[in-house]
Amino acid sequence: MDGLILALTIPFAGTVVGSAFVFLIRGAMSGRLLRTLLGFASGVMVAAAVWSLLIPSIEMAGDEGIASVMPAALGVLAGMGFLFLIDELIPHLHPGDGKPEGPQSHLSRTSMLALAVTIHNIPEGMAVGVVVATMLKGGASITAASALAVSLGIAIQNIPEGAIISMPLRAEGNTRWKSFGIGALSGLVEPIGSIAIILLASTLEPALPFLLAFAAGAMLYVVVEELIPEASQGEHSNLGTIGFAIGFVLMMVLDVVMG
Repeated sequence: MDGLILALTIPFAGTVVGSAFVFLIRGAMSGRLLRTLLGFASGVMVAAAVWSLLIPSIEMAGDEGIASVMPAALGVLAGMGFLFLIDELIPHLHPGDGKPEGPQSHLSRTSMLALAVTIHNIPEGMAVGVVVATMLKGGASITAASALAVSLGIAIQNIPEGAIISMPLRAEGNTRWKSFGIGALSGLVEPIGSIAIILLASTLEPALPFLLAFAAGAMLYVVVEELIPEASQGEHSNLGTIGFAIGFVLMMVLDVVMG
């Protein structure tokens, strides 16, 4: 039970630590650092989607030929479609952007910045939840160690994500404590989402291969739609590529070694 609680709360702790950077760094985050951190987060998420979610999804299907990849294929498309709908239906504002996305609203810029990161955190919470649920059911090659690796990897990439939200909030004129609080609270969606997925999986065990791929698709949507484009804007975009490589390799090593 202690291990389960640890796996569910570690990612949230990463967001809290990252949000605390607002107390350590004065002024706005430099473009170079922002691109590097965005690239790093992208690399971690792509590696987690492949090694921790898609490969176990295919292994769990247990069929041969095209039937072995159909749950994974459908799950990825459904997960990306789910995040697309959320992106379209919820007003939000990404750090560094001047124009909000989604439907028009009267929400403040601070609220829309917080919503943007909350949207990012939804698939991460789903990923941890479905990996833990699969581990509890004894499915595929997911062990307690590999579930912990996913949780730890997402926590590591949540550290820069926490900084990416709290520092722009401070630049918007909020106090450091308010910026920290909003940034930290945006990560609460992860343990909540994880628990929801675990409860759902307990009643839909045959759907676990689909749910694993669903979480992977949601993560890939965030990477392709938002993180990589933001990391590639302006000068020194190669820093985003370097960050991606470091994040990808780190998550791959964690998953393989701890799995």
